[in-house]
Amino acid sequence: MTGAVAAARRSAPEALVLAGGRLPGEALPVDVHLDGGLVRTVAPAGSMAPAPGARRLELAGRWVVPGLWDRHVHLSQWAMVSRRLDLGDVGSAAEAVARVAASVTGGADEVVGFGYRDGLWPDAPTIDALDAVSGDVPVVLVSADLHSCWVNRAAARRHGLAEAAGESGVLREDDCFRLVRELDDLPDDVLDAWVDEASRAAAARGVVGVVDLEMRWNSDDWARRAARGADALRVRFGVYTRDLDRAAAEGLRTGDEVAGTAGLVRVGPYKVITDGSLNTRTAWCVDPYPGLGPDEHPYGLVNVPYDELVPHLGHADRIGLAPAVHAIGDRANERALDALEAVRPGGWRGRASIEHAQLLRRDDLARFAALGIVASVQPEHAMDDRDVADVYWAGRTDRAFMLRDLAAAGVDLALGSDAPVAPLDPWIAIAAAVGRSRAGREPWHPEQALDARAALAASTDGVGAEVREGMVADLAVVERDPLAASVDDLRGMPVALTLLGGRATHDAL
Repeated sequence: MTGAVAAARRSAPEALVLAGGRLPGEALPVDVHLDGGLVRTVAPAGSMAPAPGARRLELAGRWVVPGLWDRHVHLSQWAMVSRRLDLGDVGSAAEAVARVAASVTGGADEVVGFGYRDGLWPDAPTIDALDAVSGDVPVVLVSADLHSCWVNRAAARRHGLAEAAGESGVLREDDCFRLVRELDDLPDDVLDAWVDEASRAAAARGVVGVVDLEMRWNSDDWARRAARGADALRVRFGVYTRDLDRAAAEGLRTGDEVAGTAGLVRVGPYKVITDGSLNTRTAWCVDPYPGLGPDEHPYGLVNVPYDELVPHLGHADRIGLAPAVHAIGDRANERALDALEAVRPGGWRGRASIEHAQLLRRDDLARFAALGIVASVQPEHAMDDRDVADVYWAGRTDRAFMLRDLAAAGVDLALGSDAPVAPLDPWIAIAAAVGRSRAGREPWHPEQALDARAALAASTDGVGAEVREGMVADLAVVERDPLAASVDDLRGMPVALTLLGGRATHDAL
């Protein structure tokens, strides 16, 4: 599709009547009238004549919901995952090494793997173990949380990280981020094609928009993609500390439209990563991790100290970029709130977010609400992390993923995936938020579960769980009532139709 054709499609959504559908929790059928990219009317079925020339789509009792957003993704990384060696199910370092050996034996001239979680492995990663099966073939294994990599010596030499890799071959935090960025360095046409494929797969799950927090200069990437016809999703892209001056020079402000993208691409937040992650044992916590000595960062790692964080946030705020602060451990969340309050003592009124907010002090719930800080949480991480948390956050897991308590305190919630850490599929996030369980296991801290309406609302970019007159016609049509579906049915929710401004981006009707 040429850019001109794509622009024409975006600018002229047709008038539609979504006939005989139902709204979540409602039994009586309705017709949803769309025109000019907006929801014009929601009326009892058959009670209102359609606009002249409107096309009628029979929904046969399916449910109409607002289009879904994933408020935290790394879209390039997610697009690349299916092309990498899958390590998501390996249970030990030895098993990971065996999988690498099979790839090398199969003729690979480089091995890039993704998805290992070593927090509960019975053995430790070593650089010698990878070297023994790979020789001169570079090997980079990226952890599921993106906060650590395990490399062999050939890869460490190639990327100038031999000293950092040491004898373990494990790179954490900034060293890992640097390496991951280098792995992203693909030809534009290749990466763009993979991202477009991933975007259309997301649209097939009812997704209409994402906040893309890839560690790249995303402005040029998304302007280029839109010019080439990418039109499956709305995108708000993040800016990192190293690019703040460039963003200021180019006048980028959160919420501004990127020229030539027909409103599909907008400037998103300033992203800053203040601590690490649970599985890598680098999330910054009040209490020490059990079993870690004084030389093993027993409280986690501080990636951006407070006396640097406050100036960064202040600079971003002055140039018009809303902050999105990564904080996973309870100490990191406390200090992130301190820094946000120092920059704006009067509060942020929903303009700032803390990304992840996984482990919290109870006193900080009220601070989130008072400062108007959005809690941007990825509920499926609770399913992935529960066993690791039970070991490394023992006695504190009642304060992990506190979705219900955050909501009860009046904190705005925004759900996401952190893809590729979890799949880019809001129905998975909704199911995890509602059920706190996966694969038949007993719910983990069910007292922190959200009700389905709240989880759906937190997945719709602030428009709530209801389709209303006057809203942008970003909609999804699904086969089950999301307010009555079981947790398993939510996780696999069939999506029949996705509309972006009244234009179909997915159609299985």
